[in-house]
Amino acid sequence: MHWDRLLSTLRFGQEQLQSGQHARTEFQRDYDRLIFSPAFRRLQNKTQVFPLPGSIFVHNRLTHSLEVSCVGRSLANNAATFLLEKYAGEPWTQKLQSLDDIVATACLAHDMGNPPFGHSGERAIISYFSEGSGMRFRDRVSPQVWADITRFDGNANAFRLLSHQFKGRREGGFALTYTTLASIIKYPYSSLEATRKPKFGFFAAEEDSFHKVVEHLGLLPLDIEKKRYCRHPLVYLVEAADDICYQIMDIEDAHHLKLLTQQETYDLLLPFFEGELREKIVRGLGHLDDDNEKVAYLRSRVIGTLVYECGEVFCQNEEAILRGEFEGALIDHISQTPRDAYRHCSEVAMQKIYNANDVVEIELAGHQIISVLLDKLIDAANSPKKAYSKLLLDRVPTQYDVQAETYEERIMAVLDYISGMTDIYALDLYRKIYGMSLPSL
Repeated sequence: MHWDRLLSTLRFGQEQLQSGQHARTEFQRDYDRLIFSPAFRRLQNKTQVFPLPGSIFVHNRLTHSLEVSCVGRSLANNAATFLLEKYAGEPWTQKLQSLDDIVATACLAHDMGNPPFGHSGERAIISYFSEGSGMRFRDRVSPQVWADITRFDGNANAFRLLSHQFKGRREGGFALTYTTLASIIKYPYSSLEATRKPKFGFFAAEEDSFHKVVEHLGLLPLDIEKKRYCRHPLVYLVEAADDICYQIMDIEDAHHLKLLTQQETYDLLLPFFEGELREKIVRGLGHLDDDNEKVAYLRSRVIGTLVYECGEVFCQNEEAILRGEFEGALIDHISQTPRDAYRHCSEVAMQKIYNANDVVEIELAGHQIISVLLDKLIDAANSPKKAYSKLLLDRVPTQYDVQAETYEERIMAVLDYISGMTDIYALDLYRKIYGMSLPSL
């Protein structure tokens, strides 16, 4: 793959339109377009890991995405510095100056396809079709659509959200640049090829769109018969930013919620450092009195270390990445000390954070809410003439074509509607369906 072709300002769905003169670059326009979008704003009421904040602040999908975007920008700046020097004199090198905007934008978008209630929302959708009442649709949809919905994935849904022409909307969805779109596709293959884990990059409805992006940017095929392709190189930076933030910020949130003690938090974050650097950081902690500030200081130093380490891995392996030969995530290849510390954080998080009572309770509630909404809305979409169906379908925004001709289109439209909901909206609709919430009289 070649950077000159990989960095394209062509806009998806607007290929024939000539871009006017703008003070901002095309990639800056992508960034601003997402920031001002309702779909991005809705992330403020979507669960990250812990229940949405009461008296104690914890991260939601919006704050997580903003932080990932900041870290992604730093990673991209490091990469750009290296690449600008390496390719100095090439006629296309000015394109590399936009790496920070591209990666920052892709980081903003990386969770936009996630349904309410965190990753438990994905599992609830999968469960509904694979082992719940949604099993009745198995013989009514194609094998690929069945694989799509029984392996439902927020990554594929983000690509759909950004590229699909919803009813009444313009062609090309958000009409982002091809490069920005490619930078969010972590798994460049279909659900039928998601064999090792249920992760994939696009739904059946967006397969043609995916291949347009692949062909325009020159992403290398890994297996032509199975339609598996190499990632866009910038995906590795987006993935690294997410890996860094969710792991380290979840630990800070757990400390705020007293799931981890001060000493347990130190024991997780200090091992990222050794020797004189560790001694310097310990002295720095001695200048702080507030426990939360101490953890924030440690967290910032860990993130800085991981940004440097992942940036080094990207630069050292840039040519292998362009050849499609690099395997794993950047964070898997960082130096031994931070790698061991990161893995230990993952192990402790699984034991003490992701299985905490509040987290499990959100998962249980989300599973019930999403299952009921799917059942009621899909039944209404398939029997639209019933009186109850009409009442329910009247609540669905017109952009979601829940009365489309085929089962596949109707099911996907319902999934579009539900996955775009905030936690609060989903709960409110669930209560109204069961008569537990009535308008004020």
